[in-house]
Amino acid sequence: MSRLGAMPVAIPTGVKLTQSGRSVQVEGPKGKLAFELPEAITAAVKDNAVTVTRSGDEKAIKALHGLCRSLIANMVTGVSAGFQKELEIVGVGYRAQVQGKALTMTVGYSHPVALPIPAGLTVEAPKPTQVIVKGADKQAVGEFAATIRRVKPPEPYKGTGIRYAGEVVRRKAGKAATGSGAKAA
Repeated sequence: MSRLGAMPVAIPTGVKLTQSGRSVQVEGPKGKLAFELPEAITAAVKDNAVTVTRSGDEKAIKALHGLCRSLIANMVTGVSAGFQKELEIVGVGYRAQVQGKALTMTVGYSHPVALPIPAGLTVEAPKPTQVIVKGADKQAVGEFAATIRRVKPPEPYKGTGIRYAGEVVRRKAGKAATGSGAKAA
């Protein structure tokens, strides 16, 4: 039996989980999310908890068992507490600001980069060098944060670019630091 898939998911107060057929809907103060269960997986709501069970012991079904339980747990957490990713912008003159429904960043290109903010997410720029992505859907939050980071990933020589808060960028020594001047023999 899957160790993770066998654990029940507790439903906190203020969160409503409904299941009809293969569809699981979770509604809470932060939003509403839905998930379609695969054929071999079933979910049952009992005593303010959801238990996920599987129909067979094939390797693929065992993997889906733990995955579906984790996705349902993330949906419950998302609609009750929400998820957030924080990004830092490092570089002289690099900055970001939210303008309407778009995040506009100046990160060393000849033009500002504007990214439309997906529905269901909120983006804040409390400081010009800080971006916070919030939402109920864990995948959507992580995917948009990765899209922002992909605009200008941190480079290893100067360390400039967009990085996750707390991310450690391995710095490389440049040519001047190594003293690898070519000497003629």
